[in-house]
Amino acid sequence: MTGLSRRALLAGVLAGAVLPARAAAPRVAALDWALLETLLAMGIVPVAAAELVLFRAVAVEPPVPATVADIGLRGLPSFEALRLAAPDLIFSSAFYALSEPQLRMIAPVETITIYQRGSAPLKRAQDAALRLADACGRPMAGPALVARTDAVLEDCRRAVAAHADRPLLVINLGDARHFRVFGRDSIFGEVLARLGLTNAWTQNTSYSASAPVGLEALAGFPDAGLVILPPIPPDARRVLPDSALWNALPGVQGRQVRVLSSVNPFGGLPTAERFARLLADSLARPEGNGLG
Repeated sequence: MTGLSRRALLAGVLAGAVLPARAAAPRVAALDWALLETLLAMGIVPVAAAELVLFRAVAVEPPVPATVADIGLRGLPSFEALRLAAPDLIFSSAFYALSEPQLRMIAPVETITIYQRGSAPLKRAQDAALRLADACGRPMAGPALVARTDAVLEDCRRAVAAHADRPLLVINLGDARHFRVFGRDSIFGEVLARLGLTNAWTQNTSYSASAPVGLEALAGFPDAGLVILPPIPPDARRVLPDSALWNALPGVQGRQVRVLSSVNPFGGLPTAERFARLLADSLARPEGNGLG
């Protein structure tokens, strides 16, 4: 896909129109990556966030300005580093509830959870954008990001329309013998549906993905193309190209294995946009890029 439609570009312009920060905007910190990427996509730069080196490698975008202080692990942040950043408000999610008592000794905590058992993450990601924007005194930034994401997904839906007849499995390789697969309750599963594509995995998952499944299970999906999300373990990259089981899979034989660039598996609206763009770009090529 070569670019966004006029509608998507207009949505981006509208988002950009609200980027300048107000003098009275609170200084915020973010533990949860989905909240961090959502803030950045709305032009709201936190004073501190967690695990930024890994975030830059896994989520990739939006870019994190150098002014953002890294407060260490998401589950075990450095309270001293966070205190030095002097936030007025800390954004967290239910995944980091154990840290909340200590966090509240530094600043008020706003808990916004996108991933919850039995809930659709895309709608919750939209709601999270609206709540974050309101809490930061930027109420128009939330609707602008939601509109931009909708426009990008619509562009991608049109771009992949010719592939609607082939189901896809979105997986992550654990090693040379196991994988986990993302179900309908994942951000990837919801994006597939929004793009008019079919998720071949119809079994239950827990918090978006299955527990590790044996590689032989892929033989039960002979019509499915494989969409692999990084990281690919070194042993899988080394062993699978010569594996008889792997090479017997119809998707592998038909060169329908597509390895995307890194995407945050538990992200917000920016992740939905990134996954849709990467997938549409990959499907635009007649063959996948395989594990090579």
